[in-house]
Amino acid sequence: MTAIPPNPISVVIVDDSEMVRAGLTALLGSSDRINLLGEGKDVASGIAAVAEHRPDVVLLDIRLPDGTGFDACREICKSHSTTRVLILTSVEDEEMVDNAIRAGAHGYLLKEVNGAALIQAIADVNDGKSILDPVITARVLALVRSNVPSTRSLIDSLSRQEGRILALIAEGKTNKEVAHEMGLAEKTVKNYLGTVFEKLHVTRRTQAAALYAKTQTRSK
Repeated sequence: MTAIPPNPISVVIVDDSEMVRAGLTALLGSSDRINLLGEGKDVASGIAAVAEHRPDVVLLDIRLPDGTGFDACREICKSHSTTRVLILTSVEDEEMVDNAIRAGAHGYLLKEVNGAALIQAIADVNDGKSILDPVITARVLALVRSNVPSTRSLIDSLSRQEGRILALIAEGKTNKEVAHEMGLAEKTVKNYLGTVFEKLHVTRRTQAAALYAKTQTRSK
């Protein structure tokens, strides 16, 4: 048996399709970057699996027999703040993406993503980055354009330093990467982000990045 390398990314799969779970198990099991801990087939078993294994990342479908992936996402984010949630679904709908972000998801990918890209997305999400499938990015931005004026005023309320940090976060950079680029301590960046979140009325970096993206798209 191949030895698991130090610090692999621990993952739990939650999907109602046995075929999908089997396929993901085979894919992730073949990667030495991933340590697959368990799986769930619905909201209840998914939440239970996360509580039992406390993974780094959860791959979560939206459509589940006893609820939605959003229900599971909210509970997971509330009870296990260090676990990252990556939505993996066949639902190509901008409103679903918005719902996922509001539920606290750290990324949203469509199931047609190739294996290598999925494993990299898991690694990126685990590193603190936000992932959004490029196929639906334009649709998400279009959905929220009607809110741009109020969003613009929120962005304008940020100081110059806060605005720079937000722009880097929107590029998918981690706090450590932002700190290095701006010559700040990582703790200082974290404190700035707390202020940014408060001013933008959000609780997660994915939400802040989405607000920033709205204003940038409209201004072009």
